Amino acid sequence: MSRDQQIGVLLLVGCVAGIILYGWLVLFSQWAIFVLQLTAFAGVAVILGVLAWIGYTLATTPPPKPLEEIEKELAKEAGESKPEEK
Repeated sequence: MSRDQQIGVLLLVGCVAGIILYGWLVLFSQWAIFVLQLTAFAGVAVILGVLAWIGYTLATTPPPKPLEEIEKELAKEAGESKPEEK
């Protein structure tokens, strides 16, 4: 069995065990409400963390150059790259 297949089997077994453990904690344990609260908090925290990261990236990224300025630069480069005719 290749290394990728071994990792796949470990992921499969670990995830199935996690599903069973989570199901038991939510349905049959005395900590069901706490587990649900913790899960909801973690889910909301991850979503808001990703949105905060996107906001930070948007806030700190400089705006692009205007299209007219880019066209002028391209025209200038095209004019400089042509060999002069005599």
